[in-house]
Amino acid sequence: MATTVPGGPAQRLWNTGGVPVNVSDHLREASRAWPDDVAMVHADERLTWAELDALVDEVARGLGARGLVAGQRVALAMTNRIELVAAYLAVLRVGMVAVPLAPRAEAAVLRQALADSSASLVVADDTALRTARDALSRDRELERECGLVVVGARARRGETSWDSLRTADGPAPVAPRDPEMLAVLLATGGSTGRPRLAMLPHRALVANLEQVAAIEPPVMTHGDTCLVVLPLFHVYALNAVLGQALRQGTRCVLVDHADPARALEAVREQGVTLVPLSPRLVADWSGRPQLRESLATVRTVMCGGALLDPEVAEEFVRASGHPVGLGYGLTEAGPVLTAVTGEQPATPRPGDAGPALPGVELRVVDVTGQDAGPDDPGEIRVRGDNLFTGYWPDGADGPDADGWLRTGDVGMLDADGRLTVLDRVREVVMVSGFSVYPVEVEIVAAEVDGVAQAAVVGVPDARTTEAVVVFVVPRTGAADGLAQRVAAHCEQNLARFKHPARVLVVDELPTGPDGKVLKARLRSLARQETSGDAS
Repeated sequence: MATTVPGGPAQRLWNTGGVPVNVSDHLREASRAWPDDVAMVHADERLTWAELDALVDEVARGLGARGLVAGQRVALAMTNRIELVAAYLAVLRVGMVAVPLAPRAEAAVLRQALADSSASLVVADDTALRTARDALSRDRELERECGLVVVGARARRGETSWDSLRTADGPAPVAPRDPEMLAVLLATGGSTGRPRLAMLPHRALVANLEQVAAIEPPVMTHGDTCLVVLPLFHVYALNAVLGQALRQGTRCVLVDHADPARALEAVREQGVTLVPLSPRLVADWSGRPQLRESLATVRTVMCGGALLDPEVAEEFVRASGHPVGLGYGLTEAGPVLTAVTGEQPATPRPGDAGPALPGVELRVVDVTGQDAGPDDPGEIRVRGDNLFTGYWPDGADGPDADGWLRTGDVGMLDADGRLTVLDRVREVVMVSGFSVYPVEVEIVAAEVDGVAQAAVVGVPDARTTEAVVVFVVPRTGAADGLAQRVAAHCEQNLARFKHPARVLVVDELPTGPDGKVLKARLRSLARQETSGDAS
């Protein structure tokens, strides 16, 4: 039985009536439909849809006045704030390419991203400003080629202030109405090595908004107020949250992801109804007092950006009374591919990501390149209008000639087309020729009383090729003897080749800004521990 699963009819969405070519077109439509409704809230600042649309036009004129033209890259290094939203939409509106960057990245990381993207301009707020200046000053060629716009601080000589950018004279550049034009460069793959820049055209962004909008019941509506606490340099927040809010005319409350307590206060103060979170925020909020009362106005909680530990999800439900909506996606897919909606299985299995969205096709392929059988693991492959065109600058490793993209993720499709995500292909541990999926061991390890979190990696082993190493974070007061209890529980509940060679107790797991566990760091730590024992 084949397991190629279409989520709905494939269609070239930009050729259907009424679908914009450019995400910023949704803002224009919202400003006409609801000009006086509040669109964006940040701290004490509020902008209506008409005011936000006018601000985007001002910034677009400012970009043109600087001599920038369609196709040039503009880096955005800011925390979640209205200026970031306006700059991003202005860049799209005039046909330039947005390069969202982490505002708290180190200078060397920021410098590399600016150089890799050949950015002509970087817009930095007070959080990123010092790092941006340092990055530019250490590379003379970059400093000469890349200008700096300052937000929320005083501009120095040679720099441009935000106010002067938005008050520049002249017409805004006119963007070609080409859905295949490059819209965004987004860094991906940073947890396993040097990040690559995924090339997302306007077509991919708009298509994914339409695919998500086709979910029933709707994830987001005009009547909602959405918390935007996930960082907007990440594709989930940028397109699945902000982009969908623009499409639906949903009010957004912007909060810096580095302040989860403030985010929870904003939910209560602003009457938020829709809360997209990362696994890190789900875990953080679960332990906060009066969580249920704080989320009294909320109708929907979603989680994206990384796999959510089932135990963390259960703890959140107990504390808040809200189930957590899940799904599966990729930066390279704009990003949403599947979603858990409607009726849920009585006993959902860990990693359940739901069925494909309308317009998305899924396959699970075994090692021979053939479709795997139902509930058999293999590599997930996807096809749809929402896919990127490859990695910058030459489009390498994009979809194949038939439109299929190899995700590098391991999963299973059941007979009904429901996807279970297991692991990354490159994170599968090969023990004596057998595949060990880390999530299998992580689930068993997390069953042990006293384990707050668990993560599994493989390390080289002379006898078995690789060995399984389990990292566990203890709950308060539970560290004594925890490694031994985890090892014993795994030996009792897992096949022999899946038994951990070592269990290491750590204070915390290293994570990136999106909440994903940085397994490359764990592998390095595991090798150091093994080397230390050997000596």
